[in-house]
Amino acid sequence: MASNKVESTAVYNRSGEKLGEVYNFMVGKRSGQVAYAVMSFGGFLGIGQKYHPLPWNMLTYDTSKKGYVVDVDKEQLMGAPSYGAGEEPFSQPDYGKHVRDYWASRGSRSAVIG
Repeated sequence: MASNKVESTAVYNRSGEKLGEVYNFMVGKRSGQVAYAVMSFGGFLGIGQKYHPLPWNMLTYDTSKKGYVVDVDKEQLMGAPSYGAGEEPFSQPDYGKHVRDYWASRGSRSAVIG
């Protein structure tokens, strides 16, 4: 699937509430596998918008919604690692571990990425 088909796809929680949308995704340099979906969340007209990386395998595509579904509520998402426009946190060596640890501590069975 082409990346432009994934970007801008809506992300919902299990209750059907739209949380945001896929902004982009991160691919592991060595593995070539998609590691994270970076979800845009919050803000208005791009102002104050935050980007939240979620381990890719936390997302399940729902054909009836034409979007992804995650076992996450807004409070979990608001407390998750995030960054603003122009920031590049994945250039920091431990940022990926920080993201994985956050989601693993919230009981996400899919948060550990090989």
